[in-house]
Amino acid sequence: MEKKEWKILAWIIGIFGVFYFVPYGAEWFNNSVVSGVNLLNDYAKQHVLTCLVPALFIAGAIGVFIKKDKVLKYMGADAKKYISYGIASVSGAILAVCSCTILPLFAGIRKRGAGLGPAITFLFSGPAINIAAMFLTISVLGFQIGIARIILAVILSILVGVSMSLIFREKTEKGKLFLQEEEGANVSGKMMFLFFAMMIGILIVNGLQMDKTIKYVLMGTLTLGVVGVTVFKFAKEVRNQWIEETWNFSKLILPLLFAGVFVAGFIMPLLPETIITNLVGQNTVLGNLVASIFGAFMYFSTLTEIPILQALIAKGMHSGPALALLLAGPSLSLPNMLVVRGVLGTKKTLVYVGLVIVYATIGGLVFGSLI
Repeated sequence: MEKKEWKILAWIIGIFGVFYFVPYGAEWFNNSVVSGVNLLNDYAKQHVLTCLVPALFIAGAIGVFIKKDKVLKYMGADAKKYISYGIASVSGAILAVCSCTILPLFAGIRKRGAGLGPAITFLFSGPAINIAAMFLTISVLGFQIGIARIILAVILSILVGVSMSLIFREKTEKGKLFLQEEEGANVSGKMMFLFFAMMIGILIVNGLQMDKTIKYVLMGTLTLGVVGVTVFKFAKEVRNQWIEETWNFSKLILPLLFAGVFVAGFIMPLLPETIITNLVGQNTVLGNLVASIFGAFMYFSTLTEIPILQALIAKGMHSGPALALLLAGPSLSLPNMLVVRGVLGTKKTLVYVGLVIVYATIGGLVFGSLI
């Protein structure tokens, strides 16, 4: 039998063993598979249509309509640092996005020439400081931890971005993200403003706490407005470019994203909850580090990290590790890491993850020692 045939046989045996023998011999495998499928199902129902799809279309629009010199002016490597990092650190406040929904927007501004530091700052801060999460944190977890989350999310996002820009100089950033040199599509400024305002409005309305009927009517109205602008105000060639750019982002992001969500759900039942609560019961370096790592690798959809933390705090979790998880959790996840790796490469992704974990650990430790 040839080598290729042996490999095929090994794969067949392996797949057969996983789906036949293992489930009968290990209940944990069944629980993990069900958990992974359920999380993927919940993500698809709650976020794909109302969050991820609009974000992908916004990313495609950034790639086609936004002139590169505008991005470079405010977020490029040569822009004034206080402007680029200031804009990047707070621009996600109005968007109710999670660590996965932010990815198309991050890839979009990166492709149009945003510097590595400001782009990373936006990637970190976007999910961490959306207004809905801020108000809910203060309401559920208390004023102190809510205000600390706002302040430290902005500060740490800048620190992570600056650290990345110092470690990886912009002169090395001449790869695939900078291939598109043409200017944005020729569309009037008023139409562009209306176009982006309605698409961003879909994300904003989706994140608001309101009657579902009213929410869906508003989102549907905004969607029809976007369709009307593209049909009656954009040339056919421009529309085709937008769809093609959106599809390119979708191919890059969606497969890794869905795989990562399933894996995150798969490992959730395997986490020893009692050990976790014992480790994070005190404001120690180890406790904050464990909370940061746990938050970094788990997937939290928008706002779900708050009730999870509420339950952990009720079981004895200290405020310091709680804040560390709040800082690392919304901005990172296993699906997020897989997609970021596709955009930035393995080395930069590992450094980014490491920086988030370290800075979140320090932030939680400082906060825990002050209260």
